[in-house]
Amino acid sequence: MASLAIHRDLLREFGGLEKSVQERVSEVFAKFRHATYAGLHLEKVSGARDDRIRSIRIDQFWRGVVLAPDSGDSYTLLKVLPHDDAYRWARRRSASVNSATGGIEIRDGEAIETSLPQLARMAQTVPRRLFSEVGDADMERLGIDAQTLAFARALTEPIQLEVAKSLLPPIQWEVLYGLAMGMTPEEVWDELGADITEERFDPDDLDAAIRRSPDRVVLVDGPEELMAVFARPFDLWRVYLHPLQRAAAEARHRGPARVTGGPGTGKTVVALHRARVLAERGAGPVLVTTFTSTLADSLRAGMKLMADTPRDTEVLRAVTVEHVDRLAHRVFRDVHGQPRILGGDEERRLWTSIAADTDTPVGAAFLAEEWRQVVVAQEVRSADAYLKAKRTGRGRRLGAAQKARVWQAVCAFEDELRRRGLWTHETVCAEAARILGEREEKPYRHIVVDEAQDLSAEKWRLLRAAVPEAEDDLFLAGDTHQRIYQHRISLRDVGVNVAGRSTRLRVNYRTTAQILGWSLELLHGQRIDDMDGGLETVAGCRSDVRGLPPVLKGCANRSSELRHLVDTVREWLDSDILPGEIGVAARSNRLAQEAADALIDAGVAAHVLSGGAAEQDAVSVATMHRMKGLEFRCLAVIGVDADQVPAARAVTPASEDATAHAHDLQRERCLLFVACTRARELLNVSWQGQPSPFLPSIGD
Repeated sequence: MASLAIHRDLLREFGGLEKSVQERVSEVFAKFRHATYAGLHLEKVSGARDDRIRSIRIDQFWRGVVLAPDSGDSYTLLKVLPHDDAYRWARRRSASVNSATGGIEIRDGEAIETSLPQLARMAQTVPRRLFSEVGDADMERLGIDAQTLAFARALTEPIQLEVAKSLLPPIQWEVLYGLAMGMTPEEVWDELGADITEERFDPDDLDAAIRRSPDRVVLVDGPEELMAVFARPFDLWRVYLHPLQRAAAEARHRGPARVTGGPGTGKTVVALHRARVLAERGAGPVLVTTFTSTLADSLRAGMKLMADTPRDTEVLRAVTVEHVDRLAHRVFRDVHGQPRILGGDEERRLWTSIAADTDTPVGAAFLAEEWRQVVVAQEVRSADAYLKAKRTGRGRRLGAAQKARVWQAVCAFEDELRRRGLWTHETVCAEAARILGEREEKPYRHIVVDEAQDLSAEKWRLLRAAVPEAEDDLFLAGDTHQRIYQHRISLRDVGVNVAGRSTRLRVNYRTTAQILGWSLELLHGQRIDDMDGGLETVAGCRSDVRGLPPVLKGCANRSSELRHLVDTVREWLDSDILPGEIGVAARSNRLAQEAADALIDAGVAAHVLSGGAAEQDAVSVATMHRMKGLEFRCLAVIGVDADQVPAARAVTPASEDATAHAHDLQRERCLLFVACTRARELLNVSWQGQPSPFLPSIGD
């Protein structure tokens, strides 16, 4: 019985096909698999460079392009195109097996051969060629075949290689790109991770190559799975791994490890695969966690996508997905029962009252943050310990007498909690960490943490206490450029040592180069810590997907801006973009609600995201904080004006604490950066009056 593989590139393109074509493709290939002889459905392509590339009829106008191996039964659907385009595409392409990875490769052989003579003539007038310092032996070891090598030897400038990206096999192009950027062959080898091996592969066995190419194709087992793939092509594409991602997911470590990288580089995908790998090894239960219930729901959905077979489903029973606060409350309840939580408004009133009663030299807001970021974060238990505690990042210096009065206020706050029998989420978490720390038996053997940059110190102590110190105990995925809360911690201070066990991802798979480049300008010149005593960097972060630049729009007032939003969303919908593929981000809940109301009044289905998931038949509107972990094909970021971004209430006055003021401004920048990088293809940024001082390129 024929089995079908679907190429990754087609999954990315499938959502852009008309619904009627999508449905017809599903029907044709559901029947295709049950054919006694799959070749009966396939037609040879006249003048094809590779006889194994065939066509299949979708309807009168559309054709599929299929790779049919000489032996074996894995048929790969490569493209779905209009009739003439499909045949032109098929005639130019050929399939091969990469000698270093054993994976399947598709190349535009005709374009390579056509461009080579001109490149060679141009190179004759240039004293030095692009790869003159890389020997043929290293090229061959890295999987560069004869045709690609001849092409590479004629190149003189990196821009020529960038232009040729669509012509060359992807892995070979990445090898050449790394070498062109100054990497050594050994560094390129490490970058591609476990995909490059010393093993020798049969260059004619396409069937085996397809099965070795999970990063390029997805194998379909049965018509139901086929329909699921076509129903959610982008979701499934997201779980594929680049070689460096796979190496990070599958590595073995003597202790905690982490993966970092800019937005859209696949950190979450790596975290999910890491959980699966750890579950498959069978050493014990695995926890996948993050800092909010919304992100935990997204991770849970991602884990479900990995359950391709009954065996996968059984393996993943060892994986629990829940956010940190839920873990903390569950551990707490087992010992103390349900906690009574002090509400946010009540807490602010209590700190205000204590500040007045104790005559502290600082305000109530400062006291609350001093308690969270110093006392709770460092487990301070006495006045003497508070006098010695590190206050890095707190900015405002306090003398011994001032500290004594602050400590008096802290004691008054904690005494009041005990008197009333109240807890905060921080104290629940700290108590849960204490409970687990006293137990020899830990609830988990491995813990995988996504969005690690936004966890507070007490949450890290809880996770450290929930898993034994052993090989592969903790795995962190995060990026401090995307930190949207105030927590600034040192991993070492909370017992998590990742020194020498860190991988950085550089390729953005979600956002176009134009959107990514513009968004990175938001953070230009910012010194952002890496949670491990150093500075984080976005150097080398890139996207290979080209698109349109962001649209920037200044409006006279908010009403005008909301009309612009409605017009923009309608334009996207008229371009056959689905409502569920559109997002709207705002800095405040109030503006998010105003945007949703404006869309609904204009007849556009929209809903404000709160605790639930996005809806496929409505535009999603949310605060910038709520956008964390989400992504949309088209995104409008509204209210990016000087009065909203940065939000005045979120920034400590410089006169009160200059360091805290600088940190708050950086956090607001990061929040805007996070919001803008939720866009995959189109980004529209608007404001009323004066634009936010964070915005780059206003005059362009």
